[in-house]
Amino acid sequence: MTLTLPQIRPLHVLILLLLGLAAAMLVAQIEGDRGVPPIASGGDFEVSGVKVDVAGPNAEAARYAGWRQAQRLAWKMLWTRTNGGTGAPGLSDSQLEAIVSGIEIQSEQAGPTRYIATLGVLFDRARAGQILGVQGRTMRSPPLLVIPILWQGGVATSYESVNEWQKGWARFRTGDSAIDYVRVAGNAADPVLLNAAQTGRRSRNWWRVLLDQYGAADVVIPIARLDYAWPGGPVTGRFAARYGPDNALIGTFTLRASNASGVQAMIDQAIQRIDGLYTQALNDGTLRPDPSLIIEEPVDPDALAIENASEAIIETAITPLQTGIIDVTIQYDTPNVASVSQGEATVQGIAGVRAASTSSLALGGTSVMAVRFEGTIDALRAALQSRGYTVAASGSTLRISRRAQAAPGAQ
Repeated sequence: MTLTLPQIRPLHVLILLLLGLAAAMLVAQIEGDRGVPPIASGGDFEVSGVKVDVAGPNAEAARYAGWRQAQRLAWKMLWTRTNGGTGAPGLSDSQLEAIVSGIEIQSEQAGPTRYIATLGVLFDRARAGQILGVQGRTMRSPPLLVIPILWQGGVATSYESVNEWQKGWARFRTGDSAIDYVRVAGNAADPVLLNAAQTGRRSRNWWRVLLDQYGAADVVIPIARLDYAWPGGPVTGRFAARYGPDNALIGTFTLRASNASGVQAMIDQAIQRIDGLYTQALNDGTLRPDPSLIIEEPVDPDALAIENASEAIIETAITPLQTGIIDVTIQYDTPNVASVSQGEATVQGIAGVRAASTSSLALGGTSVMAVRFEGTIDALRAALQSRGYTVAASGSTLRISRRAQAAPGAQ
């Protein structure tokens, strides 16, 4: 059978249309309006929910007066939050403007002579911290990748499409949190790599590659399930904090919004509570990176032998020469918050120690303590050994660990 020219053209057109449709579907998997860039969280102190209601000769003057009043109220609230009680030092408006880094408008109603608003005030951590007396050292977790999962209408989505749960995590200010969240915008290849199905994977090889691409040590999976009583009616939110490739559960809770307009406020409140659950898990040692996710490079036996030989020479040659007041670095295990205080207290109680404080904190791993000691490093090493530690020395660095307790009845 021979096809004529009029018969061939429709066939070619159909093939081209099918190819074009397939290409469009493929591109749609990684493109589209899916991304919600997370806000910058530089660590400023944030006081949200500051309500003001002021009047002025005109709209601009009323707004300016409202913002100044919000700064005064927020300063008192921040002082109470960090120091407890009352008695916040009185600062002038010019002094407050010097330590305020920004004002966030959460809601406002501006009239010709009146300004009603709910504002958030951000205080510069460096400047305000000096007045508040906040210590410079803060606890911080390893970087954790966030994959927020929303269940709604029987369908689970993450970055496949823009949703309220993703928006909530994008606007969440992480600067004050102890958790180092790695948040993505949800564009480019994110919807393909970080979809809801990814949280069900158990392959450590796949997770290693994925986390390495995003610069994270592990993953946290906050889950929200929204159930509407009827369209626009009351909304029940069930929330869960999960983590790790095994999707382990940390905690759950339930919130309720009276109508659809209250969903955003409910989500913001839920994220604050989930962050609290993750922080508590970090403090008690539950939230720690999975050791199976660590990509270890193969060790060269020859290089290891050279390194050990070099350390032995340094220890032998330098250690006897350290006298007077010396600076020593101590590495010690910190599985939880209590171990940090216990380790510092033990070292501070040694005669000759002039100062001892943790300079690098790694809960669930090995922290670093900076110590000033009057004496020799051998004397400090002996003092630590007398307190039940096994001590390994390399120059001015000591690695300490608790000795294993002998089994009852062991000879």
